[in-house]
This record gives sequence, C-alpha cells and structure tokens, in this order.
Amino acid sequence: MAFSPGPLEIVILLGIFFILFGAERLPKMANALGRSKGEFHKGLKEATAAATITDLEADGKTPDQVLMDRAKAVGIDPTGMAVDELKKKVAALENLDGEE
Repeated sequence: MAFSPGPLEIVILLGIFFILFGAERLPKMANALGRSKGEFHKGLKEATAAATITDLEADGKTPDQVLMDRAKAVGIDPTGMAVDELKKKVAALENLDGEE
C-alpha cells in the first residue's frame, strides 16, 4: 500500500521545516531550488539540441554506417574488415587524396 500524506501530515512537515530552517531561509532555499531546476532544464535542452544537430548532419546514420560510406567513396570494399583496420585504411586513402 502506497503512502499518501494527508493535510495534517503536510502541515506537520511544514512546521518542522519552519522550526529547522526558519521562515527567512525557506524562501531562499525554494528560490535556489527553482533556479537549479531551470538551469538543469536549460542544459538538457542544449544537450538535446546538439545531439539532434549531430544526427541531422549524419543523415540519421550510425558512425559505422558513415565509415562504410566513406570506405566505398575511396574505393574500399568494407565487407569482412575490422572497424579499426577500416578506419586506418580510409584515413590513409583520404589523406592521399587530400595531398594530390
């Protein structure tokens, strides 16, 4: 059975908070809590926006799919290759193409 506080319990808790923290400090604590919640949501929104931009730039592909496309663009057949080996080969061929 879940605990659900009634009006009497809430009044008692508020009284205890006023006794422990004082009437002057409680509004400051509530203000700080509200600000921190706002900052948290702002940071969450920025992180989500950055992840969305990254996904849009990759056309919704995973990093491995992007690597496969890069390998095909430089003329490598990526089937059966390890990812690390493929990364090295693609980077080397892209550097060669960039130097020419």
